[in-house]
Amino acid sequence: MRPRPTESTTRMHREAAQSAQAVRDQLFANAELMERLGERLRVLAPPVVVTCARGSSDHAATFAKYLIETRLGVPTSSAAPSVSSVYDARPRFQGALCLAISQSGASPDLLATVRKARDAGAIVVALLNAENTPLAELAHHVVPLAAGPETSVAATKSFIASLSAVTHLISAWGRDRELSEALREAPKQLERAWSLDWSAALAPLTGANDLYVIGRGIGLGVAQEAALKLKETCGLHAEAVSAAEVRHGPMALVGTGFPVLMFSQNDEARASIELLAMELATRGAAVMIAGSRCPKALSLSAEPAHPVIEPMLLIQSFYRLANAVALARGLDPDHPPHLHKVTETV
Repeated sequence: MRPRPTESTTRMHREAAQSAQAVRDQLFANAELMERLGERLRVLAPPVVVTCARGSSDHAATFAKYLIETRLGVPTSSAAPSVSSVYDARPRFQGALCLAISQSGASPDLLATVRKARDAGAIVVALLNAENTPLAELAHHVVPLAAGPETSVAATKSFIASLSAVTHLISAWGRDRELSEALREAPKQLERAWSLDWSAALAPLTGANDLYVIGRGIGLGVAQEAALKLKETCGLHAEAVSAAEVRHGPMALVGTGFPVLMFSQNDEARASIELLAMELATRGAAVMIAGSRCPKALSLSAEPAHPVIEPMLLIQSFYRLANAVALARGLDPDHPPHLHKVTETV
């Protein structure tokens, strides 16, 4: 029988705390690689980007979609791996950029999708934490996440490293000096984000059964990631919803005391998120909001930064909360039931 962990002794806590150093190491190690890759992508000028990922990596791909489309204007869509692995279809990828994001680089459906994309003429860029993998062999370009070993089932530092690598890639591709300079500040900001106190949300989440996690735009990916972590580590039925979609049906479930966790980065999406937070709170929902304020909601502290950097800071603060919620609910976040570190979907 395993000894009951404490908040600071879980691998999830220990590995999430390493995120700042992982990003610092990654930025240093990949500097020249990203410059070359950015130049290569400017020459290729792919008309479309197709992302390929599962789980937490797919949430990083959501972040990539919004960042690519808002910063570069290139349409970006998520591939459904089953199209290749189950249905054996062969989409037309000629000239596209296939952006594959993975920790293990070994899932069969991911490999099938990337292989067919490459065979169909796509340029494959793989963001990988484990570099000597089958996916690395398929890719034209491999970008190391450099997060180091991650042994807790719940991905934390590797997810933040994925967001950092995506941001680095897009800033290099678009020659976005402002974004590049903002990214250099991220390690210090991640350290501060990790130290923020979100314990006020501990009681509402510990006693919950169902909740919404809401974000919008470049913050939607971290809302998806937070909902997944609440499912796998805390045993909570958490659903990620875009702030733009809540009124299109999900609002019907919101009643008195219904928990809602909201993430708000300081960009054009903030006004709509704040308006929704007020509406939900007025309906009696137990609204917790990070990155913004609402008079009727519980405001969680956030580290201010460039709007593109803020989502990774918000999820860093959240990881510490999720670890604490799991333990408060009598669960071990390092050993979620029925789950394994590497998932090999066919």
